[in-house]
Amino acid sequence: MGSTFILVIVVVTAVAFDFTNGFHDTANAVATSIATGALKPRVAVGMSAILNLVGAFLSISVAATIAKGIINPALIKGDTGLLIVLAALIGAILWNLVTWYFTMPSSSSHALIGGVIGATIAAAGSKAVSFHALAQTVLAPAVLSPFICLLVAALGTFFAYRLIRLLTEDFARKGYRYGQIGSAALVSLAHGTNDAQKTMGVITLALIADGKISAAHFYVPFWVKLICAGSIAAGTFIGGWRIINTMGNRLTELESPQGFAAEAASGATILASSYYGYPLSTTQVVSGGVMGSGLGKKLASVHWGVVGQMVTAWLLTIPSAGLIGAGAWEVTNLFGDHGGAASIVVAAVTAALAAVVFILAQRTKIGPDELDRTHVSPLDESNQGDAAPVAAAG
Repeated sequence: MGSTFILVIVVVTAVAFDFTNGFHDTANAVATSIATGALKPRVAVGMSAILNLVGAFLSISVAATIAKGIINPALIKGDTGLLIVLAALIGAILWNLVTWYFTMPSSSSHALIGGVIGATIAAAGSKAVSFHALAQTVLAPAVLSPFICLLVAALGTFFAYRLIRLLTEDFARKGYRYGQIGSAALVSLAHGTNDAQKTMGVITLALIADGKISAAHFYVPFWVKLICAGSIAAGTFIGGWRIINTMGNRLTELESPQGFAAEAASGATILASSYYGYPLSTTQVVSGGVMGSGLGKKLASVHWGVVGQMVTAWLLTIPSAGLIGAGAWEVTNLFGDHGGAASIVVAAVTAALAAVVFILAQRTKIGPDELDRTHVSPLDESNQGDAAPVAAAG
């Protein structure tokens, strides 16, 4: 009974993380479409939520990497294994909330991986972590993917503006704005295939630790897919307006051709990584795409101060979430064999801390109404003549 109770707490906490992943990463799919006026804020997040839900059912390659590719599941068993997974989720949730509060688009994926690594090392030692697999499947893609997406988006933007010269202005404006709807849908679908799977992997890791699934015969139960898809879609629908503002308005001033190029490059990069089972940071990929779209039009149009803040958050994510995860494990370890009591205490403390962050965030609230004043570009002004320009935050 004790083991089952802890497993329930772990699953509920995983669903909570998936929800924070949804609203934390909504900006990945819709920020550029909102910034250019291609989609209204609430329409954009609604479309993104539906496609996140669909995308979550398309593959389990990333889930397998999280569940057994980085951590040795044979060393994580029983109540101890479940508490390790719980501590990892707490590290990821709290880091997500901290970066959301400061409007920084950090990686939910790397927060989760950092939490898993930190909690595992604290509980079972470094031997339980495959650092070779970590470098190959997480760190290398984390370094390369933003630059790849940046380059593709920059080239796409360059050629998009060259194409405009061959077309009438009205036709180009409409074409790129409609194109952005499709490219935003692609990023949303790709986000579901990559990010929802990470939580599936963590829940499956917990099921392996509890003996309900064999690591040798890995699969993701349908009910796990269903609750993960539903929770990330719900979080996406809530809308992470604070980070949408940073991604869409603070990195660079976007026009429709840039938004289309950034989203198309991002979607292609994320889908390719999902196919190969790499738990990619969609935040970093899309940020790279947005920066590339700025560089492709005008080299000096990227706000490098904001970029520096984001890169700092990226570098801190895995170690910070790891430290929080390790700390959460140490708290549970104080309870000795009373795993059920430990799971209740750490879950309650996490919920209380989350509530504090949400209350503090209301003092500088950013919502859809603030984002519905779209940027007016030469391509869009005929359709946005009444719109006030977006005020860049910070």
